[in-house]
Amino acid sequence: MDDAAANSLLYLDGVTVSFDGFKALNALSLVIAPGEMRAIIGPNGAGKTTMMDVVTGKTRPDSGSVLFFGNTDLTRKDEAEIAQLGIGRKFQKPTVFESQTVHDNLVLAVAGNRGAWSTMFRPLTAEQTQRIEEILTTIRMSDRRSAKAADLSHGQKQWLEIGMLLAQDPKLLLVDEPAAGMTDAETAETATLLKEIAKTRTVVVVEHDMTFVRDLDVKVTVLHEGSVLSEGTLEHVSGDPRVIEVYLGR
Repeated sequence: MDDAAANSLLYLDGVTVSFDGFKALNALSLVIAPGEMRAIIGPNGAGKTTMMDVVTGKTRPDSGSVLFFGNTDLTRKDEAEIAQLGIGRKFQKPTVFESQTVHDNLVLAVAGNRGAWSTMFRPLTAEQTQRIEEILTTIRMSDRRSAKAADLSHGQKQWLEIGMLLAQDPKLLLVDEPAAGMTDAETAETATLLKEIAKTRTVVVVEHDMTFVRDLDVKVTVLHEGSVLSEGTLEHVSGDPRVIEVYLGR
């Protein structure tokens, strides 16, 4: 194993995925370091969602390596096993229990089995109670703990779902277009929220909103046709003629 794989949290090397002859990923190679937050951008069809599907076990690659902490082969694990390893995924559309309160959504998540309603009637341990309070503070929802999830704004539902993932204590958090549909104020607050989360875990953010990516102030990877087109600061990739041609110039 080379040093890049051994020192990485997430390591993709030569990952290819084809659907009916179309290469959604084409020898994709990507290295994410422990504790890093990375933004991934690119035009529609660039392979961003497929990349996350491969990492979470939803899609099996045709070829290539996908390693977690340098030694766990994710291609040999199913979705449940990968989640238990500490990889959490936040989809673009929030999926929360709308009929339950903010607090009870977090109780279900802390219990580790979101389908086990019996957990609602078991007393929480002191550690679980403290964990929920910390998450409520992190996601800016302490004053909305008793609100039904259905009554939250779109942005607040996004924050709640991020909180539900945090309740499962992931080592890697994959976040898909968190700023989509948010107000400008919510978008700015979400960037601050994710930067706080990234102090204690690794975060990969897929996003289209360039203002939001700029607020994150992290290394950016640009995907195009299933491969890495450019990588570096937002200023660097924004000035790359290839990126301008296929993405930013549109």
